[in-house]
Amino acid sequence: MSSFLSGRFSGIEAYVPGEQPQDRSYVKLNTNESPYPPSPGVLAAINSAEVARLNLYPDPDTRSAALAISGALGLGPENIILGNGSDELLAFAFQAFCDAKTPAVYADITYGFYSVYARINCVESRVLPLDDTLRLVPSDYYGAGGTVFIANPNSPTGRAVPLAGIEAIIRGNPGNVVVVDEAYAAFGAESAVPLIAKYDNLIVVHTMSKSKNLAGARVGYAMARSELIADLNTMKFSFNPYNMNRLSLLAAEAAINDSDYYEECVAKIVSSRERAVLALYGRMFDVLPSRANFLFAKPSFGSGRDYYLGLKERGVLVRHLPQERIKDYVRITIGTDEQMDALLAATDDMMGKNR
Repeated sequence: MSSFLSGRFSGIEAYVPGEQPQDRSYVKLNTNESPYPPSPGVLAAINSAEVARLNLYPDPDTRSAALAISGALGLGPENIILGNGSDELLAFAFQAFCDAKTPAVYADITYGFYSVYARINCVESRVLPLDDTLRLVPSDYYGAGGTVFIANPNSPTGRAVPLAGIEAIIRGNPGNVVVVDEAYAAFGAESAVPLIAKYDNLIVVHTMSKSKNLAGARVGYAMARSELIADLNTMKFSFNPYNMNRLSLLAAEAAINDSDYYEECVAKIVSSRERAVLALYGRMFDVLPSRANFLFAKPSFGSGRDYYLGLKERGVLVRHLPQERIKDYVRITIGTDEQMDALLAATDDMMGKNR
């Protein structure tokens, strides 16, 4: 760091994205991307005529995409805000609803950006531990005394809180906003979107990176009562009114309209997930119940780091996180059946079954 960096950020630990090595071709199961391409409708929407219009600013109100999303979910366009990935919308929520009197409240094992956003926005954090089985206990969050951020399903564990538990947390914090980050909900969790009409303190955040196969387009959206959306728009228009590029907006609208294609992709990922769970159980792994497009698994031999390194040596990338409570686990993105077979073959090689 230079001597010019503000003292507010001294010692800040930035978010570390999944590695993207270029030294060889890998079976890439470390960043929770979809193994399937965007829908035909998305590919048709991003055509040469639209590329030729990149000299023009995009619509700052993202009206066409917002109408498509709101219509699909039974909400009004005033209940939707789009962002440059769901990460940007989470950042806006930290800016809008956390301050010196209102800390951010989140789990000790969860999406790593929550602690980074708290630090970079100079707000206090109240960190609540998951239980011994890495479950989030809803009652721990009643009367949390701050803005609550819950990833459901959680990352990196893959566990999901039933909707009744999420509603209890919302109901237990009438004086504070509850942000439910549903990046992986399409793979088996109950969405809190139906609760928006019932509670004025709920924000639900979705991304198109996972279940809509658009990680490279950077499209996220948040849903809430119009008053909360107005607050988030204040943050957006104070930071970057043109936060969504033209091509990503076209991709978002087309993806919403191609729902059948994406439902098929999600079904294939869920099927591959359950197949992989059984295969890892057969190799005596400890695998947490997952409602996401990844598994959190503890190998039956060696450490989590050794397993990660052994797989990488064999051309398979997974994610190892070094926190003390989870250092024996790795997070495995669900790929195609062929990609999962490569993971299992590399695992068997490490276990000596192929020698």
